[in-house]
Amino acid sequence: MDIKAYIESGILELYVAGQLSEKENQEVYDLLQQYPELLQEVLEIEAAVVKLTAAVSPHAIDFDSFKGKLNATDTKVVDLKPKKPNWISYTGWAASILLAGGLLWTLNNKNQLEDQLQTAETEKRYLEIQIEDARTDLAATKNLLDAIRDKDIIAVPLGGQGDYASNYAKVYWNKADNTIYLDAEGLPNAPEGKVWQVWSLTLNPLTPTSLGTIDNFNTDDNKIFTIANANESQAFGITLEPAGGSESPTMEQLYTLGVVNTQP
Repeated sequence: MDIKAYIESGILELYVAGQLSEKENQEVYDLLQQYPELLQEVLEIEAAVVKLTAAVSPHAIDFDSFKGKLNATDTKVVDLKPKKPNWISYTGWAASILLAGGLLWTLNNKNQLEDQLQTAETEKRYLEIQIEDARTDLAATKNLLDAIRDKDIIAVPLGGQGDYASNYAKVYWNKADNTIYLDAEGLPNAPEGKVWQVWSLTLNPLTPTSLGTIDNFNTDDNKIFTIANANESQAFGITLEPAGGSESPTMEQLYTLGVVNTQP
């Protein structure tokens, strides 16, 4: 006989609850006499039901009788005659089981609902942030387009130099508010420990003035940077310098250069 399969079938729970026919009760009783494992399982089921009933309705238990059974040392005195349905007592047990199961089901569903609400709220907040970021980016893009489309803007292409002929950039210079907009899409990411540095140049004599370093170049998505420039620039250049920048441009690392054309 497959003891494990028989236990898992649930028939022992029905036996304890008095839900079997007299014939089925007799069959289970006979098996309990043959297999100690089944006897132990029945005792454990009865103990669990008694404990559950006590937790839900303490007055339903005869504690003196139950205590006497716990103190017994000889398991052979346990009476396992075929059980007849005891509808009054087992109805109470069944109600207790249903109540406990209902409480567990309700608690579990409440926790699941709270988790779902929390997830929905988090997703809603994340979507709101994305929408707000998109609006901010759209507004910034519109402002930038308006600036570089101004009729008085001066566009200065910066061509690649020497070994860096494939690189390029472009400066949009608004002399009215001393601002340049640098489009550096044509430059590669700066290597570790290096930064791009922008220079304003006068040509005669050649005098470079630093406009600062682009420290966030590698992480910026659109590669367009707004830079203050109050100089009377005749050209603009971009060099690759050590982190922190240099006082004068490293000419061997001059990537792009462009001369300002002031002619209409």
